[in-house]
Amino acid sequence: MRSLFTQRLPASVLSLLACLNVYAADAVTDINIGMELARDIADEAITACRVDGYHISAVVVDRSGSVRAALRDDLAARFTLEIAERKANMAVMAWMDTGDFKQAREDIRPELNHINGLIVMEGGLKIVSGGNNIGAIGVSGAPGGDKDAACAQAALNKLKDRIAFAFDE
Repeated sequence: MRSLFTQRLPASVLSLLACLNVYAADAVTDINIGMELARDIADEAITACRVDGYHISAVVVDRSGSVRAALRDDLAARFTLEIAERKANMAVMAWMDTGDFKQAREDIRPELNHINGLIVMEGGLKIVSGGNNIGAIGVSGAPGGDKDAACAQAALNKLKDRIAFAFDE
């Protein structure tokens, strides 16, 4: 005997309900950087470089490489935005800071530089919160990747408490 519940629902609705339970495990919950934190990290990187007289761009991407914040200082060249984004994407792809990756994998650098959206240059740093990789920052425009990385690191250091407690473990 069919229950009162199943008697009132068409077969197509019942089959859809049955499928929901099967596919519920396929849903993905993703932990990513939020827009406000991304914007503040980019802003702090620009501020840190200004102190040293450098005009840079800072781009923060989420864990999948989607841009969450992109800022270009008034006197920074427009090309620095693209380079900063590509550095951030490289940090996401490798899940390590780009300077470390460049040193560790010099053997594949030329090939990776030909992939749209990536560049193997110092100045991209991963962003980790509660043990989760939530994004990366790329900086471009200072006279050298080491200085780009220093500005990015200064921003991460300044906002380390907000980053650390953005997500519970």
